[in-house]
Amino acid sequence: MSLNRRLFLSGAAVAPIALATPALAVSAPEAVRAALTQFDKIPATRSALIVCEGPGQSWRDGRDPQVPLFIGSAVKTFILAQALRAAEAGLVSETDQWAVDDKVRSASSPVLLNLTGTTQARSILEAMIAHSDNTATDIALAKVGPEKVRALIAEAGLKNTRIPDSTRRLFSYIAGAPLGTDIGWEGVKKLETGWMPGPPRPPVNDQETMVSTADELVKWYQAALTGAFFSKPESLTEFMRIQAMADAIAQVVPPGIAAYAKGGSIDWGDFHCFCLPGQMVVNAARVTFCFTVNWTGPDASVAAVFPPFRDAVAATLKGAADALRA
Repeated sequence: MSLNRRLFLSGAAVAPIALATPALAVSAPEAVRAALTQFDKIPATRSALIVCEGPGQSWRDGRDPQVPLFIGSAVKTFILAQALRAAEAGLVSETDQWAVDDKVRSASSPVLLNLTGTTQARSILEAMIAHSDNTATDIALAKVGPEKVRALIAEAGLKNTRIPDSTRRLFSYIAGAPLGTDIGWEGVKKLETGWMPGPPRPPVNDQETMVSTADELVKWYQAALTGAFFSKPESLTEFMRIQAMADAIAQVVPPGIAAYAKGGSIDWGDFHCFCLPGQMVVNAARVTFCFTVNWTGPDASVAAVFPPFRDAVAATLKGAADALRA
């Protein structure tokens, strides 16, 4: 995710650190608590969770972390993980050539939008995370299968997390197309002119959506970044390498700190979302986090939500990092 407003969906490796075992009974640092109070003032439906696990400092704080909200491209972390698991099983290889064409092209694709041909699977996965490219996402999701990604989500115990069959299927459904319909690249382009195949639907729905909770996304990153879902160490290394490329990291994580994340956003009619889950590593501690806001309002309302969202996330992570480095 770029922490800039986008049309439709937007969105250094270290050795894994053992989970701390002490109970999380210590209060969060004062600066973290103050930043979360700042987060409380954002005019939106809010959810947040930050958990620190490390020697001498284990704590957690948050705001309604069990509330399911739209998370947009934050779901792409699951697709990346399943692609690497498929590579472990010999079903795909990161050196495979994957096709890029109108059969898979989708909106909000800053890397692949105007390209046609083939490229390495590794480049597809990098584009999906580093630039939140939706064409790359749909290519990867088609290769590994949405049902396999959902099976991984179930394996991780994430009962409130849902993904669509593809970003294009999501756009088709919320634009009013019948369930299971893909309006194709030509249809997606027509959406930008105001055309709709039927009465529009909300992005949060029971069919094609991108929904999770802060506690489930924190749980995911805590487990995934210790290699819980991979059978080979090199898969974890690759997962961390690509997740470290997310463009939102530089905007909210203090300089010089290793971090892994994948955010998401959407502007659909009067519905808007920003979400940023991930983890940063400070000394011997892991700080895992998720911040999400959903709201309805005109496009002009984004200017009232995005800057305080970004600033509150950055202040929270800085407060955590400063306390750990003190």
